[in-house]
Amino acid sequence: MINKKYVLLAGVIAAIAVQPAFAQESSSTTAKGWSGRDMTYRGYNYDYMDTNYIPKNRMKQQNKFLANQYAFAAKPRNMWEVGVKFGQFNVSGDVPASMLWRGSYGIGIHVRKSIGYVFSVRADYNYGIAKGQGWSSSLGYGNNPAWNKYYVGQAGGGSALNQIFYNYRTEVHQLNLDLVASTNNIRFHRAKTGVSFYGFVGLAGIGYGTRINALDENYSSYSTQFSDIYTKYADPVTGQIEYSKRNDVRSELRDVMDDTYETDGESAQKNRRPGIFDKKTFMVYATLGAGMQIRLSTHWNIALENRLTLPLGNGDDLLDGQRWAEQTTKEPVLTQSTDGLNFFSVGLNYNIGRKSRNVEPLYWMNPLDYAYTELNAPRHMLLPDPVLADADADGVPDQLDKCPGTAAGVAVDAHGCPMDTDGDGVPDYMDKQLITPTECQPVDADGVGDCPCNPKCGSVQTCANIPAAAVTFANNSSAINSGAQTQLAVMAAQMQANPTCKVVVIGNGNGSKIQQQRSWDRVNAIIEYMSEKNGIDRGRFIFQYGQAGDANTVMLRAAATDEEGPTNVPPPFPNLKK
Repeated sequence: MINKKYVLLAGVIAAIAVQPAFAQESSSTTAKGWSGRDMTYRGYNYDYMDTNYIPKNRMKQQNKFLANQYAFAAKPRNMWEVGVKFGQFNVSGDVPASMLWRGSYGIGIHVRKSIGYVFSVRADYNYGIAKGQGWSSSLGYGNNPAWNKYYVGQAGGGSALNQIFYNYRTEVHQLNLDLVASTNNIRFHRAKTGVSFYGFVGLAGIGYGTRINALDENYSSYSTQFSDIYTKYADPVTGQIEYSKRNDVRSELRDVMDDTYETDGESAQKNRRPGIFDKKTFMVYATLGAGMQIRLSTHWNIALENRLTLPLGNGDDLLDGQRWAEQTTKEPVLTQSTDGLNFFSVGLNYNIGRKSRNVEPLYWMNPLDYAYTELNAPRHMLLPDPVLADADADGVPDQLDKCPGTAAGVAVDAHGCPMDTDGDGVPDYMDKQLITPTECQPVDADGVGDCPCNPKCGSVQTCANIPAAAVTFANNSSAINSGAQTQLAVMAAQMQANPTCKVVVIGNGNGSKIQQQRSWDRVNAIIEYMSEKNGIDRGRFIFQYGQAGDANTVMLRAAATDEEGPTNVPPPFPNLKK
């Protein structure tokens, strides 16, 4: 039968697990956020945007994620866990079990693979030797063929009754298939935990063989020795041996008995199997348990675990070689419960896989890491363009506007002040002589200089007055933002003041077909903007694209004397999917 103490043993791990000393996080590694400031990731170095961790069959999802077409990153490739264990192996049955130092032990190996952040599957093989030694004498062994052929018992028909002390040695091969659940990795207030708690259920195939120590080295029974020990320790009135004397009884039994276990215990013959189990009894049991793992490094951890193996249905009551109750009637009586197994172990586990291509098993990973780090310092999140206040609607935000309150329609420079092309101190919208040569300044209130030349001297034109500019675009965009609009307004004013000058518009980006097409799109967007919004003839622009340089930048400069070029060119890859 299943002893209560073994059921309680399953709770030992949970009691140990509440100790805060085991909840330390491992050392941290540092990565840079999009803004350049440091972000700390605890315990593991996994970047959810790194495709090196994604297997080929999940790359389609990862590509959609990287293109902001799908909100969830693909599940990374993760390591396999293999482990070995050693510990106390017991039969929980009718005969009291012996502890590890008295010959009972178990060893095991396993392989485990995560199927998600909570569930994993595990194949586990255990080999155990379980021993038991009774300390109270028994008479109801007459129906047990392993004992009644050597000793005279109640069911044996003899007049003399032998006192015996049940014992057994059970050898077990056990193969388990477990479904394991872990939840301690889901952390809301820490990046990672150093301890993993888990529970598991599964099926176990066991092959066992039970033998008893019924004879001494000369193949004689222990009738005399058993009788002497019984007489020494039994209460003369009740005929029972008190529980407090159990250790003394066992000690004397060890002194008088050998360790041969020469006799096959009673077994369910119909379940005997030949082959690798050496004609052992084969049964299918249910198995369950709980455990705790303590993380030592990315690859190593230690584990404490308790496994219960319980019969299905009627099960088998012969794991300890005894199924008959002490008789009080002439009819044989079976015990009311079946036998089970208990394996309490300490294990050492190793995670197989290269860190450069595999993350730790997912039951060590916090699935909230991606969401929390992205909220803290976005690198992949789609964010709307910031909306900055611009009270005078001149295209320069109030925070940067050095001339607030500019009248509507007045061209301004990058500082939000009215344009003054010739730098004579009179804004262009008030300047009656838009380009006053430096030698003719200072000027009057209308911006007209005092120059001894003819009245047309104010119209002297030079393409050198058109400043070079660099217009920066957002990633993957050809939209002209407010900052670029201000730059283009300045250039438009200079081009209007120099109607014979041309401007070369140079788009960068030639590393791929996508970059070349985007370079063409941006050059075309600037020329169209200058033509439609500022009234500059398209024929005054020279169209160039696909040049070397920053792929997000378009350069503008005044054309050299006699420099010519096309005002428009066909797009290189118009049908390319962007």
